[in-house]
Amino acid sequence: MSNPTIEELLEISPCECSEGLLVEQFISPNIHQMWSPMPRIAGPAFTVKCGEGDHLSLHAAIYRAKAGDVIVVEAGLDYANVGGNVCAIAKQRGVVAMVIDGFIRDIAEIREAQFPIYARGVMPKPGAKEQIFPLNQPIQCGGATVNAGDYIVADEEGIAVIPKDKLTEVYKLAKARTDKDASMNLADWKVQHSKKVESKLQELGYFD
Repeated sequence: MSNPTIEELLEISPCECSEGLLVEQFISPNIHQMWSPMPRIAGPAFTVKCGEGDHLSLHAAIYRAKAGDVIVVEAGLDYANVGGNVCAIAKQRGVVAMVIDGFIRDIAEIREAQFPIYARGVMPKPGAKEQIFPLNQPIQCGGATVNAGDYIVADEEGIAVIPKDKLTEVYKLAKARTDKDASMNLADWKVQHSKKVESKLQELGYFD
């Protein structure tokens, strides 16, 4: 099977991705959607590391990321890393979204532009532009290791990081779970679920 398309990835949620991923491959829920309702996003990661109190690397990245990329950022926690104009330019260039382990500002402008962005929160004070780090290197974002080219699938449920060499495997498991859930109504699910729960209770010696 060839790698799934972005359109196919958009049909699965991070919940279904969990069928093939460890918990360490999900970015911390402290990094969340900054406006709602945001669409589900999917795409390869363009990774960025920012210096403490500095956002030059991220501002450089918006001109270097390719259309379809998701910019994923390891950043400091004291200052805003991007605002409305930076996100507008990223959107113009075809960047799908940003996932930032840090803060942003100009949330009203970003929301109005409908640019998908995940972050820890908002901070009015921007960082400096004094430090540059190599782009597309392995980073840490919300406790997860993200390599350039890994695939991000994210929505209101959370942010999954799919290693690029496991993309097809994870997609197949996620798609199978998606199809299985779609084929069952609540009554059918209840029968299966109840049977599984009661079996496990008996296995553990629980009787009431």
